[in-house]
Amino acid sequence: MNFNIDLVFAAMPRVGEAALVNLRIAAIALALALVGGTLLTIVRSLKIRPVNMVIAVLLSFIRGTPILIQIFLVYYGLPAATGFRLAPEVAGIAAIALNSSFFISEIMRGSLPEIDSGQVEASTALGLSRPVIWAQIILPQLLRRISPMLVNEGTVIVKGTALLAVITVVEALRVAQQIGAARFRPFEPIVAAALMFLAINLTLAFVGWLLERRFAKERR
Repeated sequence: MNFNIDLVFAAMPRVGEAALVNLRIAAIALALALVGGTLLTIVRSLKIRPVNMVIAVLLSFIRGTPILIQIFLVYYGLPAATGFRLAPEVAGIAAIALNSSFFISEIMRGSLPEIDSGQVEASTALGLSRPVIWAQIILPQLLRRISPMLVNEGTVIVKGTALLAVITVVEALRVAQQIGAARFRPFEPIVAAALMFLAINLTLAFVGWLLERRFAKERR
């Protein structure tokens, strides 16, 4: 079977429209993961040993298992365990956000030592509470420092949204599969989906590069 470039271009409009679903899911998942990662970082900074041990076990599980399995656990395992079933898109967002929360927490922990501890000590001496110190002193600096890495995490999330095709979420990859099945030409629509994801992630990578350059200039 010869490769037909015209079929790639013909599939692009529908695949591009479906890619908006990927972007919406990725944006929601990243926002939730940022909140989750921040909370995990704060909790871990309290150094409550039993809590940190539980987080460490969960982190090992998240790191050591494919995200596809984690998606299946949320979509199929949650109803089996509790009887509560999430819609495919909601289950996908929950699984990706949970996965990314732990990685963002690790990113934050790695950047925390770069923040001048004297600022925290001075704020404590002034009588500021711990929540205020985190909200007004630590987090603004921390988020600025890790912004390039958050963009990189965003590209991972965007690629992860393609896995939601296996739980019937109608996004770019699933639409490409549907087009391929209808035309009996599966390869060209998949190439169209690959090019769409490549374009999205190259754009995100460029944004990350710009942020990294800006942060490097601020540190000089």
